[in-house]
Amino acid sequence: MDKAMGVINILLVDDHEVVRSGLRSILGRYPRIRVIGEAAAEEEAIRKTERLRPDVLLLDLRLKVGSGLAVCRAVKTVLPSAKVLVLTAFADDDLVWEAIAAGADGYILKEIGSKSLYTAICKVHGGKPILDILATARLIGHVRDGVDGLAKKAALLSPQERRLIAGIAEGKTNKEIGRFLGLSEKTVKNYLSHAFEKMNVSRRSQLAALYSKYPNWFADLEPAARP
Repeated sequence: MDKAMGVINILLVDDHEVVRSGLRSILGRYPRIRVIGEAAAEEEAIRKTERLRPDVLLLDLRLKVGSGLAVCRAVKTVLPSAKVLVLTAFADDDLVWEAIAAGADGYILKEIGSKSLYTAICKVHGGKPILDILATARLIGHVRDGVDGLAKKAALLSPQERRLIAGIAEGKTNKEIGRFLGLSEKTVKNYLSHAFEKMNVSRRSQLAALYSKYPNWFADLEPAARP
């Protein structure tokens, strides 16, 4: 089934049963979403990820038993295809940064509306990094004192690397970016590897967050995709 239209299998990871129950009820309104399991602790979440192979983990970082960050890191090892969407009540500076560094594909707050939650899940499943507007501000704020340094690093990016980063910010896959720019998928990966190194980041979502906050760093170049 086409990934853009197929059913999205969800694993709920939260240590509060009432929260999991509420999320299951809310997500049950959408035919495209199927909750295939729940977990309340780190080891249980990792074990169920391996067994159930969800498309998306809806993860609270604050677990009473274990660490949500550890779950995120483990999932990216045992099931790299799975997306991790952090859903938490906290917009703590360090947590936002650590979640993205741990491999989270999105970070949203629990005050989000049900329709927006559904949209976020679909976008993350489709490969587009999602950051709550407040979480984005805090992520960038975490490195506020280093903005000048980041700008200098961005200035070292080649035109092609900047175009690729624009494509990432638009949620495009390496294959889609390559098709638009006339590059092979392997060449796109090589360019991105250099971009990661120059910007001192390790995740696509980190580049997307920087692009969304500082588009002027890339504004002098044609974007990787047109509307």
